[in-house]
Amino acid sequence: MKSKTFFSLLAVVAFAVISDQIIKYLVETGMDYQQQIDLLPFLALFRVHNNGIAFSMLSGFGDTALIALTIIVICFVSYLWWSTTSARWISRFGFALIIGGAIGNLIDRGLHGYVVDYILFHLPSWSFAVFNLADAYISVGAALVVVEEIFVWLRDRRAGGGQTGEN
Repeated sequence: MKSKTFFSLLAVVAFAVISDQIIKYLVETGMDYQQQIDLLPFLALFRVHNNGIAFSMLSGFGDTALIALTIIVICFVSYLWWSTTSARWISRFGFALIIGGAIGNLIDRGLHGYVVDYILFHLPSWSFAVFNLADAYISVGAALVVVEEIFVWLRDRRAGGGQTGEN
């Protein structure tokens, strides 16, 4: 990986971590627990603490196991980020977002023993799980990787004349 590209992607990671932590700090210091501030008819700030991972899964694992799991995921995604060719810049950008989001949530878990969540999409009879900016970075990053994989697969399929290699 060229140093200019590496530092550009490292800046994406740093931006994700810093922006996530600033907003979480503002939420933690400026809102009461489970306070809801409606921003739009379907969007609110709603401060809660998540003891698990996404959608509170694995909340019974405990902090040490979740911290270890998060570090393993960060290392694996970092390997993918590092080993992905520079031509796959969308995937590399996605990996940087995933790493930044995971580090942001790891900081919370290490400092507080929980992750600060605060974004709530809702309707009068339905609501989505509460999440945070780090979760959004992880989700967008994963979506970018998947989208690029689909485009590369389609491109390779067209280049091969639609053949799958089977006789």
